[in-house]
Amino acid sequence: MIRAIRPFLRGSTYSGMLFAYGGALASLPLLPFALLPALAWHPAPQGARIALVLLIWAALVGAAGLARATRRALIVSARRMLRVGLPDPVIAPRPAGSPGAGRTPSLPSGAHGWQTPVWLLLHVALGWTGGLVSGALLFAGLALPGGWTGIWAGLDLPGREVRVNGGWPSWLLALGCVLLAAVVCVVVTNTLRWLAPRLLGPSSAERLALAAEREQALAERNRLAHELHDSIGHTLTAATIQAAVAGELLSADPVAARAALQSIEESTRAALEDLDYVLGVLREEKAGTAPTRTLADLPELLDRLRHAGAVVEPELSGEPEQVRGTLSRAAYRILQEGLTNALRHGAGGPIRVRVAATPDGLELGVVNRTGTGAGRGRTGADAFPTSGHGLRGLGERVRLLHGEIEAGPDGPHHWRLAVRLPVRLPA
Repeated sequence: MIRAIRPFLRGSTYSGMLFAYGGALASLPLLPFALLPALAWHPAPQGARIALVLLIWAALVGAAGLARATRRALIVSARRMLRVGLPDPVIAPRPAGSPGAGRTPSLPSGAHGWQTPVWLLLHVALGWTGGLVSGALLFAGLALPGGWTGIWAGLDLPGREVRVNGGWPSWLLALGCVLLAAVVCVVVTNTLRWLAPRLLGPSSAERLALAAEREQALAERNRLAHELHDSIGHTLTAATIQAAVAGELLSADPVAARAALQSIEESTRAALEDLDYVLGVLREEKAGTAPTRTLADLPELLDRLRHAGAVVEPELSGEPEQVRGTLSRAAYRILQEGLTNALRHGAGGPIRVRVAATPDGLELGVVNRTGTGAGRGRTGADAFPTSGHGLRGLGERVRLLHGEIEAGPDGPHHWRLAVRLPVRLPA
C-alpha cells in the first residue's frame, strides 16, 4: 500500500509533470507556422486542414531536435526535472597524430540520428495530453464542491439518472477528480523517465567516444603514476642516502655535510613541484604547467647522486641536447629510474651512465655493482622498500616509444639496464 502511494508523494513526480508542460508550451511558437498552409488551403474540408496543421506542426517540432544545442538542453533539463541519470553529450577526441589532435571537436549532428526528434514529439504529445486531462480534472475537482460555476455531474443508471450538484457526493467526486489528476501526473512522469535513457541516452557513436575518452583518461593517469613514481622514488632514495652522509660528516667535515643538506633541499623542492602538479591533475583542478625535465637536466641529476656519495661515470656521445620533446623527457625519466635503482640496490662502486645519440637512435644505459649478482646489493637494515613497479613501468614507457629494453645481471657482480629508443634528430 505504501509502495503504491509513494509516487504521489514525491516532488519529482510533479517536477516531471512541469517538465512535460514545458515541452508543450515550448512547441507553441511553431504553431503559427503550421497554420499558414492550412489557412491558404480554403477548399479543403476542416478535418483535412486540422490533420495538415498537426502534421506540419509535428514536422517542425521534430526538425528542432536535429540541433545539437536542443539535445544538450533537453539532457540537462531532463536530468534535473525527471531525476534520471543522463551523461552529458560526448565530444569525440581526434586520433593522436591527426590534425588538431588534443582538441575535442563535437560529434556530427547526425550522431544521435532520429532519437532526439522522436523524444521531442513524444515529449510534446505527452505534455499536451497530460496537461489538458489533468487541468480539466483539477478544474472539476475545484469547481464541483462549491457549485460556483453551475457545473453538475450526472450518472446514467438503468432507468434512472443521478445528479451530483451539491453536498457530500460532490465532495467525493471532486476528490476523485483530484486523485485522477495525480494519477495522470504519475503516468506522464514515469513514461518520460522510461523514454529518457532510451532516446536521450548516448548513441552508438557517443558510446564509442565515451570509451575513447575513458581510455585517454586512464592512459593519462597511468602516465602520471609513472612520473610520480620516478620523481618521488628517486628523490626519497637520494635524500635518505644524503641524510646518512650528512650525519656521518657533520662533525668531521661540516662543509660537505652542509652541501649534502643543500642537495636534499633542492631535490625535495623539485619533487614537491612534481607532486603538486600531479595531485592537481588527479583532483581535476586547473593545474599549472607540468614540470619539464629533459636530458638537458641530466648534469643536475648526476650532481645530486654525487652529493649522495655515489661515484658516477657518465659517458656521453653524439648530441643528446638536440633530442627534443617527449623523447627527451622520457629519456630523463628512464635514466632517473635506473639511477634510483642503482642507489637502492647497488653495493658501492662506480655507477656508469651511458647516453649515445645518433641520427637513428638514442641509447641509454646504467651499470652498477651488486653484491650478489642478483641485482640486490643492499640487505637488512640498509635495504630500501620497493614496490616492484619500477622496471615494469620502465618497460611500459619504452614500449610506448617503440623502443627496446634489457635489464638483468651483467656478469657476476654487475646489474645492467640498457634502453634503445628510435629517434630522428633535427637537421
